[in-house]
Amino acid sequence: MSKKHKTEDVPEQPEVTAEQAAAPAVEAEEPLRDQLLRLRADFDNFRKRTQRERSELFLMANETLFLEMLPIIDHFEMGFKSAEDHKTDCSVTEGFRMVYNQLLDVLKKFNVTAIDTIGETFDPHRHESLLHMPSDKPAGTVLEQIRRGYMLGDKLLRASQVIVSSGPAEQKESE
Repeated sequence: MSKKHKTEDVPEQPEVTAEQAAAPAVEAEEPLRDQLLRLRADFDNFRKRTQRERSELFLMANETLFLEMLPIIDHFEMGFKSAEDHKTDCSVTEGFRMVYNQLLDVLKKFNVTAIDTIGETFDPHRHESLLHMPSDKPAGTVLEQIRRGYMLGDKLLRASQVIVSSGPAEQKESE
């Protein structure tokens, strides 16, 4: 038996240039490149959304805690007013004032600030009017604060409850 070389049976292949060989590879890479870019953009959006949701959750939790603390501050303020009215011992009041100031400092650290109201123009976005009464002040001026309001950054945490001037009282003519 004689062995023949199989090279004679293989038909000749046309020569392929490097550019021709690279063309299909480039065409195959294009969809993969687009897919990679989309995947990167999706991941970036996911990362940003997760950070934003975490930040919002943190603010919501803080807001709930601060809303629970505000009545405590109100009770301190009412206690100070009552102590002043009843001429309570100064040392007791001073001790409570120190605790009250510490509490306010903690709130300030987290950007919770009191709303100044007396003498200001009534703002329905920050004030809650409980009563209108005549006074020598122009109409719409806050005369008295019943309950202090607070802001958490730029967001209203609790509106101030106020008494608002309705302007000078009308004088009835006597006959």
